[in-house]
Amino acid sequence: MNIALRPDAPEQPLPLSRLAIADCDIHPRLPGFKTLYPWLSKRWQEHLEVFGMAHRQPFEKGPAYPKAQPLACRRDAWPPGGTPGSDLGFMATQHLDANNVALGILNPLTPSGEGAQNPALSAAVTHATNEWQVEHWTAKDSRLRASIVVPYEDGPAAAAEIRARAGDPNFAQVLLLTRTAEPLGQRRYWPIYEAAQEAGLPVGIHAFGYGGAPITVGGWPSYYIEEMVGHAQCCQAVLTSLVLEGVFERFPKLKVVLIEAGIAWAPALSWRLDKHFLRLRQELPDLKRLPSEYIRDHVWWTTQPIEEPEPRRHLGEVFDWMGWDRVLFATDYPHWDFDDPAHALPMRMSEAQKRAIFLENARAVYGIAG
Repeated sequence: MNIALRPDAPEQPLPLSRLAIADCDIHPRLPGFKTLYPWLSKRWQEHLEVFGMAHRQPFEKGPAYPKAQPLACRRDAWPPGGTPGSDLGFMATQHLDANNVALGILNPLTPSGEGAQNPALSAAVTHATNEWQVEHWTAKDSRLRASIVVPYEDGPAAAAEIRARAGDPNFAQVLLLTRTAEPLGQRRYWPIYEAAQEAGLPVGIHAFGYGGAPITVGGWPSYYIEEMVGHAQCCQAVLTSLVLEGVFERFPKLKVVLIEAGIAWAPALSWRLDKHFLRLRQELPDLKRLPSEYIRDHVWWTTQPIEEPEPRRHLGEVFDWMGWDRVLFATDYPHWDFDDPAHALPMRMSEAQKRAIFLENARAVYGIAG
């Protein structure tokens, strides 16, 4: 969320907007399905025209919570005649150039094809979305890297799309969402992790998704704020599933980036997992280490939306536990809770810590040289 510096906030030795930064959560948006027609067969073009694309959601149309409109975006992020995130030139002027973005990771959300109810349609649209990212974005701006969107409910099909992109420098990671049909540690998703590990690509897991269930265990919440706060709870469930189902034990080189999940809950979840694991480990004989060890070795975290404790130094204590090399800066452009890099993270950091969080950690995890 945008943070206004208070008069008593600790001074930053350098204005962060002058630093070259990596933004690990930028959302390009398709202007419409017709943009994908160059990479879709006539069969799927006709299908989209007649039926559209259904997800596992109980709503006939639109979001559950009006606050998510318009498109959950900044009102100044609308390019002339388009929607936020649809115009590279507008994005470059408003964000990439203005904020000195040296590396931008693209995370396409709706309508990327991920999570579609029809698995064959999901495979076709995600493939086309990946082609669109290259032609309309990464081929035109060398600062940008795409995420491989996949039909994640079909593990073999998703793995095939990953292997087709392996070694392509346009892509930096595989993209999943947190709200899937089953918890992401389940074996139906393991072909995705196997292919990502083979390709040497991190798996980015972004909040939201199309699992069809409410974000609570008891039904649909009343307010948009409950939905927003609930994403951290959802991400905790995802991480717990990955650890306890043995994903990191089975795929020891796998890297996971949790995107838009929050950060400060990580130590508490790890402590709780360790406590119960020590008493219940007989149930999980394949796990060779404490849950917290898997989390520290395999997981990276983006900063947006960052928790904002008072005093701010408590956030630094969280980073101390997680490792300062595990934190990646993100803005969530062009969404309404965009974090301005000139004002985000108003806490005392060394120059080395700032440069790590704002750029170097991202280059390291994604394997992109300066």
